[in-house]
Amino acid sequence: MSQTYQPNKRKRAKTHGFLSRTKTPGGRKVTQARRRKGRVRVSIKK
Repeated sequence: MSQTYQPNKRKRAKTHGFLSRTKTPGGRKVTQARRRKGRVRVSIKK
C-alpha cells in the first residue's frame, strides 16, 4: 500500500494558497480569522 500524502508544492499552493483563499467568501473569512488570531503565516508560501 502506498502513502496517502503525496507532497506536491504546486498543488498545495493552488488549493491552500493565498490567492485561492481570496477567491471565495469562505476563504476570505479564514484569512481574516487567522489575521485576528495573530498568526505568523496567514496562508502557505508558494
